[in-house]
Amino acid sequence: MKKINILIAEDQGMLLGALSALLDLEDDFHVVAKAADGAEALQLTKEHQPDVVLTDIEMPNMTGIELAQHIQKEALNCKVVILTTFARAGFLRRAMEAGVKGYLLKDAPSDELAQALRRVMNGGKVIDPELVVEAWQDVDPLTDKERKALRLVAEGMSTENIAKELYLSHGTIRNYLSNAVSKLHANNSIEAARIARQKGWL
Repeated sequence: MKKINILIAEDQGMLLGALSALLDLEDDFHVVAKAADGAEALQLTKEHQPDVVLTDIEMPNMTGIELAQHIQKEALNCKVVILTTFARAGFLRRAMEAGVKGYLLKDAPSDELAQALRRVMNGGKVIDPELVVEAWQDVDPLTDKERKALRLVAEGMSTENIAKELYLSHGTIRNYLSNAVSKLHANNSIEAARIARQKGWL
């Protein structure tokens, strides 16, 4: 029997260990690598070339959706499945645009996860139908650059520090934040970041 090689990316150590142990119990699964953040997961994906990358969304250094975008852009031959606590339409929409084949919630039963991974390996997609409907009704208006700037605002960074972090001018960052505030009908960038996070757009 050919085993399905799986890489798991999850920043909560206990959950990472539990997921790994759980999936290794399945006869046809083999966990080849574990990563604590998206950047490490991308590196390990290149090294181990797994069949499936099972990833959380919110992680340090690189989110699960950014990881999927890199895998798609670099044409790495693996399927991405997201396992998250966030039942947010905005996340799902961005995940699907990044080529993700499965979007599962962490409170789903473990046997559903195993079945979903097999279905994805057989060429299928596994997504909560209610989320699909919601996702296509609620369009994300932010550009990637606006999203990055807002994410750093949400982390408490000043405009000046965001400019340094993204290697852009202070004025450019101000423009990105101003555009985001306008698009989200917010009063300021902090409120815009809060709205975007609630929608699943950060």
